[in-house]
Amino acid sequence: MQYWLVKSEPSCYSIEDLKREKIGSWTDVRNYQARNFLRAMKVGDLLLFHHSSCAVPAIVGVAKVVREAYPDPTQFDKNNEGFDSKATKDNPRWSAVDVALVEAFEQPLTLAELKADKVFTGMELVKQGSRLSVQPVSEPHFKRVLKLRSKR
Repeated sequence: MQYWLVKSEPSCYSIEDLKREKIGSWTDVRNYQARNFLRAMKVGDLLLFHHSSCAVPAIVGVAKVVREAYPDPTQFDKNNEGFDSKATKDNPRWSAVDVALVEAFEQPLTLAELKADKVFTGMELVKQGSRLSVQPVSEPHFKRVLKLRSKR
């Protein structure tokens, strides 16, 4: 099993949206490194769900991969911001995965709290300038997030 962190602006797709939908498609990722991480995900991998570009950036829950990478349908939709005129059905450029909610945290674990904890020093999320929307997370970091969540 691998662990990941996925970022979404809550105004675009929130943990509440995933809770309501039960299974959501993680689409519109338009960075090659993040796309490659999506392609590496396997069914059962766990994801930290992070709200970004908001008043209080925070990890707000855990999801799991329920469908491995497939061509992101938004790349073919001319009405979608993620439309890619160079992508074709025979040669798609972008991928998506489907995820299901495992747990929505009662209290978010804020980015400020993570940065204040020395355990997270090497975590990609807390590094200055880390803007990648999909990133791997080490097992110790993942378990530390769950431990901090349970202490609340």
